[in-house]
Amino acid sequence: MAADRSLRKQPQQDRSRRMVERIVDAGRTVLNRDGYERLTTNRVADEAGISPGSLYQYFPDKTAILDAVVDRYSHDLADQLAALVRPPSGPDPTRVLRETFGGLLDVLEANREYVRLVSLELPRAQLGERTAHVERRVGDLVGAYLNVLPNSARLAPAGSAWFLVRLVEQLSVSWVLEQPPVTRDELVEELTAVTVTHLRPSGP
Repeated sequence: MAADRSLRKQPQQDRSRRMVERIVDAGRTVLNRDGYERLTTNRVADEAGISPGSLYQYFPDKTAILDAVVDRYSHDLADQLAALVRPPSGPDPTRVLRETFGGLLDVLEANREYVRLVSLELPRAQLGERTAHVERRVGDLVGAYLNVLPNSARLAPAGSAWFLVRLVEQLSVSWVLEQPPVTRDELVEELTAVTVTHLRPSGP
């Protein structure tokens, strides 16, 4: 785990590092099980099987624990998204596009509480750079297709990238959080169709 400025003290020994990991794991479990409002230092300490005093040696308050949990989530999510990035190939590149969008939804669903937290609960100022690399990974997913599929969109490449990244990101997050009357397969097909139509507005 990278050095975390939210920690009261940086762990220098393996035992201390393991304790920090234990507390962060417990914080993630409490967040997923009980939600943001019910995440407290006492609940996290109880989940970790330690005393509140031991927890306070490393984390001064709930906010510091939450910061560490969000850091962990954002790094894990970015790694999962990075694994999805592969350029389209073969006679039907839209097949890979569908698979990629499906994989994106799988990752977001598996991290639903993180998605809800950063989208609805935490102020943007508190998130800082924590979500920037996740957004860049979504950009990587879309960018792979901008470089391969014919692009006759009215927007310049940079504008197309911005448009598609925001569209895919917002619709995917909204679908995960709202669970609308749209199936996963239907959303994947719509995202694929919009992407291909945007890049090839005169094509089929």
